[in-house]
Amino acid sequence: MLVVWLAALVSLASFFYCLRHGTVLLYGDAVAHINIARRVFDSRTPGLLQLGTVWLPLPHLLMIPFLLSDAWWQSGAGGSLPSLAAYIFGAVGIFRLLRGCLGGAAGAKGEAPLAARIAAWLGAVVYLANPNLIYLQATAMTESLYLCLFIWAVVYFSEFARATEDAEKPAQAGSALLKCGLCLAGACLTRYDGWLLAVVACGAALLVVARAKSNVGALWFGWAKFILLAAAAPALWLGYNAIVYRNPLEFANGPYSAKAIELKTANPAYPAHPGSRDLAVAASFFLKSAELNLAKGNWGRFWLVLAVAALAVGAARGSRRLWPLLLLWVPLPFYTLSIAYGGVPIFLPVWWPHSIYNARYGLQLLPAFAISAGVVVYFAAAWAKNEKSRSAAAAALAILVAASYASVWWEQPICFREAWINSRSRQTLEREVARTLEELPPSSTLLMYLGDHVGALELAGVPLRRVINEGNHRPWMQPSDPEGLWERALADPAQYVDFVVAFDGDATSLAVPKEKLIPLVVIHTTGQPRAVVYSPKGRLVAP
Repeated sequence: MLVVWLAALVSLASFFYCLRHGTVLLYGDAVAHINIARRVFDSRTPGLLQLGTVWLPLPHLLMIPFLLSDAWWQSGAGGSLPSLAAYIFGAVGIFRLLRGCLGGAAGAKGEAPLAARIAAWLGAVVYLANPNLIYLQATAMTESLYLCLFIWAVVYFSEFARATEDAEKPAQAGSALLKCGLCLAGACLTRYDGWLLAVVACGAALLVVARAKSNVGALWFGWAKFILLAAAAPALWLGYNAIVYRNPLEFANGPYSAKAIELKTANPAYPAHPGSRDLAVAASFFLKSAELNLAKGNWGRFWLVLAVAALAVGAARGSRRLWPLLLLWVPLPFYTLSIAYGGVPIFLPVWWPHSIYNARYGLQLLPAFAISAGVVVYFAAAWAKNEKSRSAAAAALAILVAASYASVWWEQPICFREAWINSRSRQTLEREVARTLEELPPSSTLLMYLGDHVGALELAGVPLRRVINEGNHRPWMQPSDPEGLWERALADPAQYVDFVVAFDGDATSLAVPKEKLIPLVVIHTTGQPRAVVYSPKGRLVAP
């Protein structure tokens, strides 16, 4: 409960600070997540089909109840609340994971050894005190929610592995594996990282069951249920894409996928981004992003050294209780492969081309680093000869952690810098467009592509049900009608809307015939495409 209260205090303080200073909506992705959730009930064609295709649906579904309020929608607060709760539970998960793995030998009063409690506290503090996570959990980004589900999946898997070694705990083993499967299903519906985690966890569970010497039948039955749970979420998403878009891999190779976006922006004469088709460079960029999320400059190597030390100590001690912690390193192969072959770039200010983009991906290794700190301090305390030596070892590591995080605060958290730098011109453009939209008749309808600048509608308080957008096409529901509302409005906007909002290069500007439009307002912003508000020819509504 102390961990809960401490994490809640940090979480709420950060959230209200960001809300007051207007930094909740710096990330364009945060704005997009909020409006995907909002359009499930606020749309010309409301329903679960508004969840889109590239981003997984669980974060949006959790946001929906909090976005029913227009005020919470416009401020972004409604999208932050699931992240706040996930941050708190994630810190508790780190504490429980370390207590369980290191404190197995109970004391006379049923309490874990002191060293295990100290290690658990250190790991929890490393997690909840991370400056970059403190900022991201105050936003509608998905990192906080995924990390929570990721951590608890490993917590329950670890408890399952320990319970199978005790012939008197068959029920505990089955229950833990079931809970692990539920967490994996949630992770698979939050980020694609969870898909590889599910595959690895299923293989690891198979090894545990195969080595079991008692309750074998019950364990195999539990493993079968576990496999079904872990596979259900990806199968559900593949089916959704197949039904709605007639392509089960629409999220991976469709027009809005990372690979498609990379192909549009890449120069054929050069690699699309550092690490493209190069596993070694891809791994180095991901590890460097993880370092920069925990320390300034080259000081992040301290965390890699700490992680290597934890792995070495665990291997040297041959502890069977620690091996499930290896699951925390699954993000390393996932992001290495994603950067090399999945069209996912990471740009870091310390390496060429010296910009910031997707640096937040490095936070996926935060649980591994937090656990490593706890493991190292635990074994250092175990090897110490007296109480003073144990206290000195714990204090030394705590000071190093504090110095590392102080360097991040001093330079400014890299995730916040990424959001701030990349949002300035976008927010300027959206504010100008919002001012124009506020001057239009309050009942007017719009035609607008929402993939890039939906924040303008949010700022202006324009309900999404007044906007025909790319989410309003459902030709699969009407086989006799090859086109949906979006396609028909693009072809003949005067029949469907009062105004057209187009940004150079987006679907609206490319598809609507210019001879059918009258330009009313042209907005230019440095670093952003030109925005034009049109009136369709033949439409009687005027601004």
